[in-house]
Amino acid sequence: MSTHLSLPAVLRRILRALKNKEAFSLVRIGDGENIVISQNSVWPLKKVMREPWAKRKDKGVTLPNLRLRDELVRSVRKATVVGILDKNDRMIRAPRYLKRRLTDRVFRHYKLNPRLTCNAIVNRVMPYEPLFRKVVKGRRILVVNRNPSAIKSVLERPPYRAKVTAMIRFAHYRQIRSALRKAARHQRSFDLALITCGVNAVILAPRIARLTGKVAIDFGQAPKFVKRK
Repeated sequence: MSTHLSLPAVLRRILRALKNKEAFSLVRIGDGENIVISQNSVWPLKKVMREPWAKRKDKGVTLPNLRLRDELVRSVRKATVVGILDKNDRMIRAPRYLKRRLTDRVFRHYKLNPRLTCNAIVNRVMPYEPLFRKVVKGRRILVVNRNPSAIKSVLERPPYRAKVTAMIRFAHYRQIRSALRKAARHQRSFDLALITCGVNAVILAPRIARLTGKVAIDFGQAPKFVKRK
């Protein structure tokens, strides 16, 4: 049975992993991840491809892609903590049928039962938590994003004062292997990886954590919410 963690509890576990130099990964399952995992599992491909999200060109994936689906499922099994949406979520702008209802359905189909869960919007509220500043302040950070330098410029300023020591430019699923090779090369130069690349972050976070023994977070849209001073 899963243990559902509050945001402070998630941040305390991240801090503990950083202090003890332990591998740790956080992934989040939202509407996009649900759509990907539903391919030819709980939904036929025709139904999946009728969803506007499945046809967008800015999501870093091209559907249909059953290999991507399978990699997401494996990542949910490997992640330390899995974020899932609240049953009555109102923060994510997506139809209700694409949110927790679909998560429950794909989890049942694949018999996914994460040991630790949290609210999938954790990344959006995390930057406002004083504990988050403690997580990043003075840490050596790897940023994975389409435009990592923009995130670097914010994280290195007050109130965060982080040290972005490595960056990987990432825009599409086909760059997964390349990103993992680069993360391995940076292994000794970072403590915490903040990964902001849509559903691909769900694949990258557990694999980077296992590959490097570091903390890797699916940071999602958090950069939109970090404080700028």
